[in-house]
Amino acid sequence: MALSPADLDRHKRHLLLKEIGGPGVRKLKAASVTIVGAGALGGPCALYLAAAGVGRITLVDDDVVERSNLQRQVQYTEADIGEPKAVSLARRLGEINGSVIAVPETRRLAAGEHLPGDILIDGTDNFDARFALNVLAHQSGRHLVSGAALGWQGQVSVFASGVESGSPCYRCLVPETPPDAETCESLGVVGAVCGMVGTRMALEALKLITGAGKPLIGTLWILDGLTGRTRLVTLRQDPACQDCN
Repeated sequence: MALSPADLDRHKRHLLLKEIGGPGVRKLKAASVTIVGAGALGGPCALYLAAAGVGRITLVDDDVVERSNLQRQVQYTEADIGEPKAVSLARRLGEINGSVIAVPETRRLAAGEHLPGDILIDGTDNFDARFALNVLAHQSGRHLVSGAALGWQGQVSVFASGVESGSPCYRCLVPETPPDAETCESLGVVGAVCGMVGTRMALEALKLITGAGKPLIGTLWILDGLTGRTRLVTLRQDPACQDCN
């Protein structure tokens, strides 16, 4: 895939990086990802992937923009209130990079559904969707980039059980829906933490696409926004996991 003069100008900072360069920019242009959840995590993630030149971004979300979203979902403005999130975000991605194909799907993900994309990205806030995405990623042999944020805490990992033998899946980390599962709607969340998690998700997707660096496969990145500390936790495949074993 040839790079146009406009591509060379837009992506010159990536072209200068030996880990990306021309081959990486072409891989990004040819790549396709699906982001489930166009909110506080999926939104920032999508913005950076579009800016980086990912060729096709499918956005799956059945929600509409509300005023209470604007504290953390920086991809929206007051003018977007009442509009479907997937539609509004797809328009924003086109404004950022006109060469990106942004496809909005205003629906809720159901178990057993097919999704397009080389990489699946989980920006949801409910466990049913997370488990459905995990099964789909494993069975279709695709990477799953997953993030979560609550209060001052955030976490990101890449699950590759369908790609790399012995690699854990999401259910290895969370076998069942926690009985006391809490959401940012009930406990709150710091907007900037959501942005840090969403951009880290984008970084992991960019690494997977270009082959740069070492993705967070089998590793959980944990952020404590109050102290500014981060730590890495090694994840293991669960021999009794119902999804990947």
